[in-house]
Order: sequence, then C-alpha cells, then structure tokens
Amino acid sequence: MDDVGVLGRNVRRIRLERHLSLGELARLAGLAKQTLANLENGGGNPTVETLLAVARALGVGITWLVTEWGNPVLVQRGVDAAWADSPAGRRRTLDQTIGSGHVITAVLELAPGAGHVSPGLSPGTLQHAYVVSGDVLAGPVGETHPLSAGDFVRFPGDVPHVLDAADGTAVVHVVTTIPQIQQFSPA
Repeated sequence: MDDVGVLGRNVRRIRLERHLSLGELARLAGLAKQTLANLENGGGNPTVETLLAVARALGVGITWLVTEWGNPVLVQRGVDAAWADSPAGRRRTLDQTIGSGHVITAVLELAPGAGHVSPGLSPGTLQHAYVVSGDVLAGPVGETHPLSAGDFVRFPGDVPHVLDAADGTAVVHVVTTIPQIQQFSPA
C-alpha cells in the first residue's frame, strides 16, 4: 500500500465532499495551493504539521487522512510470496488494515511440534484461524482444540494461546483483530 497515495486520495475525497476548491482548502489550512496539489497527487513528504493543518481545515481527525477507506483491490501473487521465520514456523503476512482497529491477515506454515505458546496480546484481541492443510492444535492455553483442513476457530488472543501443528506441517490462514480503543482488562 502506498501511504502517501492513501493520504492524497483521502484529502481529495474529503475536500470534494466538503465542496471545497483546492484554493479554499489551502487558505483554510494556511498552506500553499501547490503543497496541497502535490499531496493530493501522492507526492511530496508532508510534515506532521501539514497533516494536522489539513485535518483541522477539513474538520476531521488525522486518522481519517491516513486510513484506507473503501475496498481497494490488492493482489499478492503466490510466486511473489515473502515468508519470514517466526517462533512457530514460517509466516506470510497477506494484509494489514488500520482503522477502528488493527487487523492482521496472514498465512502461517506451522512446523511440526514447535510447541510455541504465544503471550496474550492487547485486551479485546481475537484470533481467527482457518486450517488450509494439515492438523493443528489451537486455542487458549488449557482450552485447545484439535483442528483439520477446512476447520475454523475463533478464540481470545488476549490470553496466552497456542497455534501449533499437531503432526507434520500445517498451513493456517490467521486473522488477528486488535481493537484500537483500549478495552477493559479482564478482572
């Protein structure tokens, strides 16, 4: 994802929704018209001050400018896959979305018998796992479930948990959702 491109698309979209010309927005933000034109075209290297001035002039929070809105198409070809080593095996991150929360989508290739226990993440975090192939053991420590290809599980990710190949290599599609707004800690 091109972050400056996302920023430019959002500034343009919100400016047009507010029925503002480029010149009007520049005046409200106290910026040069060319600075905004470069920003909307995905160019330049805007400072935090510039982003804050534009957000204030548009009447939105800064996250509105840096969050991808809508459903852009993202294609990752398998032949271009980048795998990274992780404690449980190898990991291929498919996508990350930041908005009202942080969503991490990945495909995990689990090594047999790694026995890795992941620590609890932020309060309110959920793990969603779909087994693509192989057999796995997944869930909070003390409440794990055996799963096979085609099985799906959702479980709390804010407590220590396991996602492990039962025998042989397993491939699992995992979506981790982390709320942006802090949740209450479990009592």
